[in-house]
Amino acid sequence: MSERGPGTGGPLTGRVALVSGASRGIGAAIAVGLARAGADVALLARDEVMLAQVGAAVRAEGVRALELALDITDAAARHDALEAVVQAVGLPDVVVNNAGGNRFSAPVVDMRHDGWAATLALNLDAVLAVCQQLGPRLLARGSGSVVNVASVAGIAAAPGMAHYGVAKAGVVSLTRTLAVEWAPRGVRVNALLPGWVATDLTAFARRSPGAESTLIGRVPMGRWGEAEEMVGPTVFLASDASSFMTGQCLVVDGGLSVT
Repeated sequence: MSERGPGTGGPLTGRVALVSGASRGIGAAIAVGLARAGADVALLARDEVMLAQVGAAVRAEGVRALELALDITDAAARHDALEAVVQAVGLPDVVVNNAGGNRFSAPVVDMRHDGWAATLALNLDAVLAVCQQLGPRLLARGSGSVVNVASVAGIAAAPGMAHYGVAKAGVVSLTRTLAVEWAPRGVRVNALLPGWVATDLTAFARRSPGAESTLIGRVPMGRWGEAEEMVGPTVFLASDASSFMTGQCLVVDGGLSVT
């Protein structure tokens, strides 16, 4: 971990942020965006090489970075990593639960339970575990902003991806419940709901002209979102700009959810 640099004088200057799933896609963009806004950033992800690259990009913004490679679904590794973050850079002011993904598509009647369970473990159970471990300390301090990255799949039907949609719907419900439970103690909890964003997760569709035209044909803006377009909304939720906002789902989907 590098020493703190001059920072950027942004809305998160002097604060510490934690981002899971930070080695690529939306998580990497958010991590660098939070650094650009002035925060020191702890980065958690499985890919050590890519994590180091994102860490370098964070440091280039003049702030500190801490990279911890782990499988967020491994309870012991997750516990140790979160404790390492607190010891190295302090209790986070901003917690972005971004780690997630979907590895298969299947109709409900053909879905194997192990695939269902693995998807919920990554997309929902890990979010709960991070909140349970850090939550008591955030509440004791009386401040903090938690941003849980869900998906528009969590607020609509998800044919072929019920496992993913249910997991993200769970994140939405958990966000709302935590917001109510934690608001009296000064901790805010909101959710970011991306639509179809051009990342590794959606590469399967972008490789298929037919699938791509079907998906993007439903998006009023007529294009894929970019990972960088998730940064501004996340900084907003993380910062004092949203100080009277909790329990909300900020949907960033090019209009998909209103069609």
